[in-house]
Amino acid sequence: MTVTIRPATPADVPTMLRFVRELAAFEREPDAVEATEPMLHDGLFGAKPAVEALIAERDGISIGFAIFYHTFSTWTGRRGIWLDDLYVTPEARGSGAGAALLHALAGIAVDRDCARFEWWVLDWNTPALDFYRSRGAVPQDEWTVQRVSGPALLTLAGRG
Repeated sequence: MTVTIRPATPADVPTMLRFVRELAAFEREPDAVEATEPMLHDGLFGAKPAVEALIAERDGISIGFAIFYHTFSTWTGRRGIWLDDLYVTPEARGSGAGAALLHALAGIAVDRDCARFEWWVLDWNTPALDFYRSRGAVPQDEWTVQRVSGPALLTLAGRG
């Protein structure tokens, strides 16, 4: 029962949306997902793709995924990879799928001459924090995430 990693295809979109919903439920935000299959399809495979995705499979069954995109650092003068979501189904955790996805993403970062590979982790998700740190991830505690969305975004844009 070997885990394999492959690029996502348009046929994977329904499965990826299911994974997104499962991840949102795990992260205590089950009603927060606004994405639809057409939105994911456009983001991944439309005329101007915003993200890329990898699928983890075992015996031909999708058991996890990673969605990522490029960032840019003016300090390094190079691109980076931002991991937006990494999810492995509960029954497949411990199978090596998460490690295989991270390994594949790190390989993509190296192949593309990226200076960084980064992501967020909820501060209460101790198993994920332990998993990432055991693979060399270092927390960046000096940074605080800032977000503007919804009506505040419209107001900031002068349109609300």
